[in-house]
Amino acid sequence: MDFLKMRKKRTVSLSELEQLASGTLDYDSFASCVMQLEAESIIEKVKSHGENGKNPSLSYTYRVNKSLVKQDLQEKIKEARLIVHPSIYLEGYFHLPEEQWKQDYPMIVKINEYLKKHSFPAEQVPAPERSFEIIGDEKWITEGGGKELLERIRIWKLLKIVPVSDPLMFAVNPLMIQNTSHKHLIVENKTTYQGLLPTLTETSFTTLIYGSGKKIIKSIEQFDYQLPLQSCQHHFYYFGDLDHEGINIWYLLSKKIQVLPAIPFYEACLSQPYVFGKQNQRKNDEAMNEFLSYFPKVQLAQITSMLQNGGYYPQEIIKTNELQHIWRNASWK
Repeated sequence: MDFLKMRKKRTVSLSELEQLASGTLDYDSFASCVMQLEAESIIEKVKSHGENGKNPSLSYTYRVNKSLVKQDLQEKIKEARLIVHPSIYLEGYFHLPEEQWKQDYPMIVKINEYLKKHSFPAEQVPAPERSFEIIGDEKWITEGGGKELLERIRIWKLLKIVPVSDPLMFAVNPLMIQNTSHKHLIVENKTTYQGLLPTLTETSFTTLIYGSGKKIIKSIEQFDYQLPLQSCQHHFYYFGDLDHEGINIWYLLSKKIQVLPAIPFYEACLSQPYVFGKQNQRKNDEAMNEFLSYFPKVQLAQITSMLQNGGYYPQEIIKTNELQHIWRNASWK
């Protein structure tokens, strides 16, 4: 049953079930176990795959009834739902592996005890302080998977936790600060940041943000704390090196905030001959497909071909005066 619970596929072969059986288990005993699972409708024969012809005869393939396999887990979650704080969201565990529930539940008990004793806090504090209050371990939120668990049960924001990460580095356009809708440009490299900075007040953007490579994935968590503009809309654009690493940084960032590729800058890159190098970078197909979905078919094919040939575009391929011209005059939608 543990094997079937952990299994993602909806079918299981007879040979896979045989591998689970003890070496001392004879065929009749093994068949009896399989037939018991059949009788309980936990598995059912895939008739089109045939049977082994032994006595008793077993199917070569079985379809797994996932709802029955997870029945015990579902009952445990329902029971927990009755006793935990009403703000703790447990329904997501119905669709997660049982192992995740077993791993998280001891922490959920501690979180529940904290909430019943203190309720939700009124003041914001750094993550290590809140982590120690709840669990008794100051590193649990930042290093022990605590942030992910608190997000999974949907109380991360309610606990008023200040993330621990490097400060976000950005410049502000004072001419745009009173607006209710704000555009923000994030650039991967320092050279591009320095090249664009003199033009900031000539654009419709509120900030120019220096991403510093992968650091932006964590430091973006500080944005609302460092620029606390209330009741405003924010629109983020990202411009990085046009290579696998730059695309992956954008993709990981897009999991944190809604951020669009800064298409006008990438179009300017594609008008130049690409250069070669960085062949050792790892390709992320999911990141690539998501990134390319923002480009017209012609440019999509151009980027794909360039990367397949071992090429890339560094941000620095665009001269400073062209960077500034694009930022001032492009249509940013």
